[in-house]
Amino acid sequence: MKRRLFIAGAVGSALAIAVSRNIGAITDPSARKGDVVPLNKSKDEWKKLLETQQFEVLFNEATEGPWTSPLNKEKRDGTYVCAACNQPLFLSETKFDSGTGWPSFYQPIEGNTETKRDWSLLFPRTEYHCGRCGGHQGHVFNDGPEPTGKRWCNNGVALRFVPASESLPILRV
Repeated sequence: MKRRLFIAGAVGSALAIAVSRNIGAITDPSARKGDVVPLNKSKDEWKKLLETQQFEVLFNEATEGPWTSPLNKEKRDGTYVCAACNQPLFLSETKFDSGTGWPSFYQPIEGNTETKRDWSLLFPRTEYHCGRCGGHQGHVFNDGPEPTGKRWCNNGVALRFVPASESLPILRV
C-alpha cells in the first residue's frame, strides 16, 4: 500500500511540475528560452492554418516585398511571435529601423531560433527559422547596431506582434 502511495505521489509531483512549466512557457517569453520542443506538422497541415502569403514565406522560404509590412512602423512595447506556431522570437526593445523595408532586430530571444547556411543567391547567407515549427523568418546580416552588430531581417508576415498589455497566445500544437 505504501509503495502505491509513493508511486502515485511521485507521478502527481512530476505531472504538477510539467504543468507548471507549460503554463510558464505559455505566459512568459523568457520561460520558453531553451525549452523549445519541435512541432512537427506537415506542409499540408500548415497550408490549412495560414494565409497564402504566410505559408509561402514560412514554409516555402519566399520573401515578402519591402515596406509592405505594418510591423515596420510598430513602436509599442511587446513581443513578436512566430505567425505559424506562436513561439516568441523577439522582444520589442531589440527592434530597430534598418531602413531596409523589413522589420529588423539586433537579437532574438535566446534559444528560440535556429540558423542554417543559405546558398540560394550563389553566395552564403545565414538564414533563420523558428526553432519550434521550422518556419522561415528571414536572414541574419552583420550590419546591425550594438550591442550585437547583427541585423535579424524578418519577413513581417512571418511574425505577429503581441502588445505588452496582452497575454501571449497559447503555443499552437
